[in-house]
Amino acid sequence: MQNIKDYVEANKDRFLEELFELLRFPSVSADPQFKEGVLNTAEFVAQKLKDAGADNVEICPTAGYPIVYGEKIFDPSLPTVLVYGHYDVQPADPIELWETPPFEPTVRDGKIYARGAADDKGQFYMHVKAFEYMMKNNALACNVKFMIEGEEEVGSANLGIFVSANKERLKADVIVISDTSMISLESPSLETGLRGLSYVEVEVTGPNRDLHSGVYGGAVGNPATILAKMIASLHDENNHITIPGFYDDVLELTEAERKALNEAPFDIETYEEDLGVQELWGEKGFTTIERTGIRPTLEVNGIWGGYIGEGAKTVLPSKAFAKISMRLVPNQNSERITKLFKDHFEAIAPKSVKVEVKPHHGGEPVVTPTDSIAYKAAEKALEETFNKKPIPTRGGGSIPIVALFEKELGIKTVLLGFGLDSDNLHSPNEKYGIENYLKGIETIPLFHKYYAEMSR
Repeated sequence: MQNIKDYVEANKDRFLEELFELLRFPSVSADPQFKEGVLNTAEFVAQKLKDAGADNVEICPTAGYPIVYGEKIFDPSLPTVLVYGHYDVQPADPIELWETPPFEPTVRDGKIYARGAADDKGQFYMHVKAFEYMMKNNALACNVKFMIEGEEEVGSANLGIFVSANKERLKADVIVISDTSMISLESPSLETGLRGLSYVEVEVTGPNRDLHSGVYGGAVGNPATILAKMIASLHDENNHITIPGFYDDVLELTEAERKALNEAPFDIETYEEDLGVQELWGEKGFTTIERTGIRPTLEVNGIWGGYIGEGAKTVLPSKAFAKISMRLVPNQNSERITKLFKDHFEAIAPKSVKVEVKPHHGGEPVVTPTDSIAYKAAEKALEETFNKKPIPTRGGGSIPIVALFEKELGIKTVLLGFGLDSDNLHSPNEKYGIENYLKGIETIPLFHKYYAEMSR
């Protein structure tokens, strides 16, 4: 442990500067104008894997953005760890809400502010630097493979094709992903599950053109008003989702399981203060921890229609739109939920409008075993780094490829995340603690060490 700490301390300035360089690439996979930035990021990642000592480093083309692959197989008799991460990031919009430019990393109060700092550049790059340490100090305890993709933020549409075509190449004993969070540096934790996702876009069309709201208002259905009413009807007075059949397959936790989940430290006043709200909102009968980890949700991610420019324009819009995401829990299926949503939303539409539901992407919920060798190795590594046993938690986000890996490769995943829920993921002023970054680099070699020892 001391050797790792000494190496990190001696190289931390370089580790940070390399991360800053990675963060300066505007690798926004959702926006074609950033194509060059995404491709340049892949080149950078490949070079850093080579510099760290990886063999067979390749930028693998797909129908979209490439996947960066590298490996170090030094003893086939030892276990193999497959590291997954993604180098693409969310759009930085709205830019005006950033205190400093999103692609010019800035350190404030011990935190790195930049788009992708925690999701997922800062987290996957910990593995590259930990691998560098293990290579330079003859401390590599497991064979290692890296698969870093560039389309996670747009649904990983081409990853399944790559995985299916490269099963032998990707053969491993465990997958490690650092794209999740822990409770805090004072209360380290390990996520034992993730919610699934169904993401749709809806379009509501009324008249065949925008209309003068004085001439036609009151006589023609307004798509914006109707869309708002339809969306509002998707929750009842208890904030329970009203789509028929939505909860049919939800796996309910036992009272003992719920009690254990709620033993994680949580201060509601601090939570509200951090978010700038006076009161929380959610499904009646469940705690905040339960609402964000073990319960399904339906949220509006964006809604628009009509005139939204400066000044006034009295218009009755022809169309209104919304993007809606549903987080799913174990036993729910994303395709079934998408169909239930589509059927219901079309059924509740009045005849004054036409409704189209466009499915985007989805993924399945997963639960990772806490009795596996890999989980116990991660638990022991975190306990040694933080001097405290990590708390098992359930993650509210989605990483659809976890279920994909299990289906295609038959491999379980360990969610070894070092971010915090307060890191502003997908929001302006995304950040990642310098201590979190360095602690991750210290912990990862210990995971490899204990995983190899426990696998004997």
